[in-house]
Amino acid sequence: MQERTIYLLFTDTGTYLARAINFCTRQSLNHVSISLDGALSEVYSFGRKRPRNPFIGGFVKEDITSDFLKQSQCAVYSCRISADEYKNIIKNIKEIEAKKDEYRYNFIGLFGVLFHIKINRKNALFCSEFVATVLQGVPTIELKKPSYFMKPGDLRTVEGMQLIYQGRLGRYPDHLMNREKTLVTGRQTEPKQSFIFSLSSKVKRLVIR
Repeated sequence: MQERTIYLLFTDTGTYLARAINFCTRQSLNHVSISLDGALSEVYSFGRKRPRNPFIGGFVKEDITSDFLKQSQCAVYSCRISADEYKNIIKNIKEIEAKKDEYRYNFIGLFGVLFHIKINRKNALFCSEFVATVLQGVPTIELKKPSYFMKPGDLRTVEGMQLIYQGRLGRYPDHLMNREKTLVTGRQTEPKQSFIFSLSSKVKRLVIR
């Protein structure tokens, strides 16, 4: 069965709002986004539409190279899913994106998470609620809470999530490049090692004879 990979990006921008959420949840990295490629070239979430204004938010495509994000601390997780599940996630994201002007950030829902009170507002999502929503209907990923109670920390502990990077987000592209170079170097040296081993074995057989 063909498999695909999705990526969850957890960030902490260090803003006053981020610090307040960290204090309430007693966790860090309380903003989560989803990407469909390892380079994080297209990252989707619910967050601030204007970097300097935390109160104007909604569906956003995030640029990890922006001044606002590249200095943030982050963790990148990957998860392997089936090709059909991958297509379903794309469909869920595109459906929300097509109606992005009708959606807004669910600030009130954050209090619902804090006090464990169901506040399920129409066309309003916070970041982890958005990610949980687009992951619904994916059998490989078992979410143990309703989307309106989901915190970023809950998504990090979902079975199948693998931590692949942790550090400053601006350094992630370099990490990815070094990782690819390592993989390429490994593939190039393996045949040489096999050749040397084979040649050594032949020499030993000649000496014995």
